[in-house]
Amino acid sequence: MSDEVISFFKVFADANRLKIVGLLAQQPYSVEELAALLDLKPSTVSHHLSKLAQIGLVSARTESYYNVYQLDEKALELKSRDLFSQENLAASVADVDAGAYDNKVVKDFVRKDGSLKTIPAQRKKLEAVLRHVVKAFELNKRYSEKKVNEILSRYHEDTASLRRELVGYGLMKREGGGGEYWRE
Repeated sequence: MSDEVISFFKVFADANRLKIVGLLAQQPYSVEELAALLDLKPSTVSHHLSKLAQIGLVSARTESYYNVYQLDEKALELKSRDLFSQENLAASVADVDAGAYDNKVVKDFVRKDGSLKTIPAQRKKLEAVLRHVVKAFELNKRYSEKKVNEILSRYHEDTASLRRELVGYGLMKREGGGGEYWRE
């Protein structure tokens, strides 16, 4: 996850900072006013405001003896849109092993010789096992039903069920009632 996203959420991980943003969304306030409204010390409010200012969400202007703080709503909107963009969300999981679930399921259902202990009954687990089994077939190569059964027999004796499920889950295509099979 990017440091900017983490910093943003750390700032908003405090209830008082959320309250300050909520109040500033209504109107500008001085530190003293915010302190009175939130029943906090002015130094605590100043600390929270500095955290919000660090990520560009609040700014101050001087009015006589006071600094008056206001929320930069446009900055909040832009930052939110940027942080939650498709690219940033995808980047936040870049180091996650997308195949971890499949690997765990396959490990649970496959013997050392590569054959299946059993064909999983649960849909998600069956899908994971089928994604493992389909790797035995080359992409865009056509196979006869006999050849498909020969390959599937390495995994389980019920080749008809495996073949049907591979086609049913869209992992392999079939032409005709017993024609050719292929993986796209």
